[in-house]
Amino acid sequence: FIPCRDFLPRGSGIVTRRPLILQLIFSKTEYAEFLHCKSKKFTDFDEVRQEIEAETDRVTGTNKGISPVPINLRVYSPHVLNLTLIDLPGITKVPVGDQPQDIEYQIKDMILQFISRESSLILAVTPANMDLANSDALKMAKEVDPQGLRTIGVITKLDLMDEGTDARDVLENKLLPLRRGYIGVVNRSQKDIDGKKDIRAALAAERKFFLSHPAYRHMADRMGTPHLQKVLNQQLTNHIRETLPSLRSKLQSQLLSLEKEVEEYKNFRPDDPTRKTKALLQMVQQFGVDFEKRIEGSGDQVDTLELSGGARINRIFHERFPFELVKMEFDEKDLRREISYAIKNIHGVTGLFTPDLAFEAIVKKQVVKLKEPCLKCVDLVIQELINTVRQCTSKLGSYPRLREETERIVTTHIREREGKTKDQV
Repeated sequence: FIPCRDFLPRGSGIVTRRPLILQLIFSKTEYAEFLHCKSKKFTDFDEVRQEIEAETDRVTGTNKGISPVPINLRVYSPHVLNLTLIDLPGITKVPVGDQPQDIEYQIKDMILQFISRESSLILAVTPANMDLANSDALKMAKEVDPQGLRTIGVITKLDLMDEGTDARDVLENKLLPLRRGYIGVVNRSQKDIDGKKDIRAALAAERKFFLSHPAYRHMADRMGTPHLQKVLNQQLTNHIRETLPSLRSKLQSQLLSLEKEVEEYKNFRPDDPTRKTKALLQMVQQFGVDFEKRIEGSGDQVDTLELSGGARINRIFHERFPFELVKMEFDEKDLRREISYAIKNIHGVTGLFTPDLAFEAIVKKQVVKLKEPCLKCVDLVIQELINTVRQCTSKLGSYPRLREETERIVTTHIREREGKTKDQV
């Protein structure tokens, strides 16, 4: 004999107005506790329902308001599997009471926050007495899970369908197929709940419905709430098995990045001024060493994805600069004509002057053509040096002001040298 607990609020209109994160935890004794009042243990589940309603009203008000702040409830019991369920508000189209005008979008955003997680299974609940093609639950599930790999379809209200119609094609996964299929359930009506109909009696009535209905009789063993529980248990176990390796590697990479960050703080003690100075000097020295290594090419952390630092500057000198020089236009016929005119112009009337001046005038004119590619080469090298500075200061990310000052001082120095270099060129 396994006791069934009934503690989620039910009623007309929008009842779930905040996400309810329900953690089921296997334990020898049975009780419930809320995160917002951890000191109190609930053994009467009617009180749990009342507390959910009261906590919802505390944040959202009593007039149908909504909030994305979740209610955290833990249920400890010997009759449960370790499992976390998240009960989300149903999608509302038209605002009522205190609800904002954009209620539909707010609820959609709230739902997407939870169902977008790759590690979660989506329970897309759709009533059988509405067209499945119009199901908001299935539409949203498809947005975040287009392959239908982690969506389980649940069809409710099968007993309320018009006479002569049934959901057989849907339940046989023929109409809108899902990888994990659909399960039909028949829940208690509001009248049943108001009349305190026992869950055990409701499960018996559900079983009788599927066994006696001609359209569902052949699949009665694959329908109903008990089967849904069993399937969820199996699917969740398989899902955890599939997602665990990627989750593990993700955690490992997070751990490594945290260890790396901790390493940066190891020499720093805020209460010790000598440590502060030492840490600052070490970081500045490290910056100098990193910069030198990137330019000289003797780095202990060699970039294998792209050229950086000295290698890029090398490429500018040996590939880009020669290419810019080759692009310069040169016509020998024009040059010969220019030389001829230069010699004649230098001779003038008397013709006494030697043609050295003519040679100088022609050479100057040709050399000036080199000026633009040379200055362009300087600009490219300067840009690469500044990029290298930024890469080297990334280690100072934990100290934004130090990083900013270091970049400013070094960049200013580079800019000063740029002016002198261009004068030299």
